[in-house]
Amino acid sequence: MEPGISRDEVVRVSRLARLALAEEEIDRFTGQLAGVLAHAGEVSALDTGGVEPTAHPFGLLNVLRDDEVRPTLDRAEVLAQAPEAEADRFRVPGILTPE
Repeated sequence: MEPGISRDEVVRVSRLARLALAEEEIDRFTGQLAGVLAHAGEVSALDTGGVEPTAHPFGLLNVLRDDEVRPTLDRAEVLAQAPEAEADRFRVPGILTPE
């Protein structure tokens, strides 16, 4: 038995989702959703007993490089170029408390 969806069900779901659909959209989406449900039925009929659950179809590798110590900018020189500095840090306007 092939899964399907009726036009009335599409109208009901669109109302639940608070979507205003035109008549031609209802007809188009009824066919499209029926296709999606048919495909989902085909997938659920597959024997996946020996398949390990996965969150991604391909093995992922960490693409980050190893940490490496490098020379950095001089803190005093950088802070000297800032509009405002306080206690060896950049001073920025507060966002949670009034200044």
